Amino acid sequence: MKPAERISAFVKLGEAIVNLSLEEKDELLWRAENNNNWFTKESMESALEGIAFMLAPEKLDAWLSIYELKEIENPKSIGLMLAGNIPGVGFHDLMCVILSGHLAVIKLSSSDEIFMKWLLKKLFEIEARFELQVRIEEMLKGMDAYIATGSDNSSRYFNYYFGKYPHVIRQNRTSVAVLKGSETTEDYVNLGKDIFQYYGLGCRNVSKIYVKSIDQLQDLLGALEIYASVGTHHKYHNNYDYNKSIYLVNLEDHLDNGFLLLKESEDLVSPIAVLFYEVYSNEEQLAKKLDGLKEKIQCVVGNGNGLVPFGDAQTPEPWEYADEVDTMAFLLSL
Repeated sequence: MKPAERISAFVKLGEAIVNLSLEEKDELLWRAENNNNWFTKESMESALEGIAFMLAPEKLDAWLSIYELKEIENPKSIGLMLAGNIPGVGFHDLMCVILSGHLAVIKLSSSDEIFMKWLLKKLFEIEARFELQVRIEEMLKGMDAYIATGSDNSSRYFNYYFGKYPHVIRQNRTSVAVLKGSETTEDYVNLGKDIFQYYGLGCRNVSKIYVKSIDQLQDLLGALEIYASVGTHHKYHNNYDYNKSIYLVNLEDHLDNGFLLLKESEDLVSPIAVLFYEVYSNEEQLAKKLDGLKEKIQCVVGNGNGLVPFGDAQTPEPWEYADEVDTMAFLLSL
């Protein structure tokens, strides 16, 4: 299949998502949430919008123009060990393999099985030849290369089994935000999207903020009241109650707006329903500190050059690779 035909199929997938009938969308949302309660209607709609966003023809053209895509006579079998923390999180890896011309052999996460199978079904309806390029397996043995995403613990397992093959193995990452003291209420509201979208389960969710002054915290909590409905989700609320009880029993200082806990900590990854904060005094020193933590940070949100704008953390461009590893370049080098 010619590269242009593969690209065209993904453009059509984006169009199909945008024009999805209400009946088909409702059925998909119901099935996904029934399989995984974290995948609410709002989360699924955000995932659909995010995928359609990156499949816009101008974005695919801008992304793929730097690569030499071609028809491959002897395609490699690429084992994809997909995560399932947020809906469709493995889609970009799948797209890279298909567009590169290799064969995608997928081990789905049970948490995201419904949505990923639906995306594959739509792709096969658009381009039937993709069915020869993709298959789902329970075991990923004997592949030519591997792309695996998981936790720090699972990455050790992946390295043990897949390390002798060409591979991309991803570990735990999180995202942070830098508040410089000049933020507006609108900035805080947009930051709330980066914090609460997908209930904080994604590596691009902000789990820690760096603040110039502790006085900002009350303003931030006030602006975030618009997201109070997140606290009605039973799984999220259970996490909120648990972490709040721990802090109260241990007499640990924290702030609380009824659905989010703010706690001072040097750690990067906060529990669900908790946002860590750290006060800094010097932007240059903070930049140096974040540079030292770059292996653990997916993106940095804020106002300024090189920062992801508030509210955009969960809408990456197709060329913004997870862990800053160029997946397409890796695949084309095989």
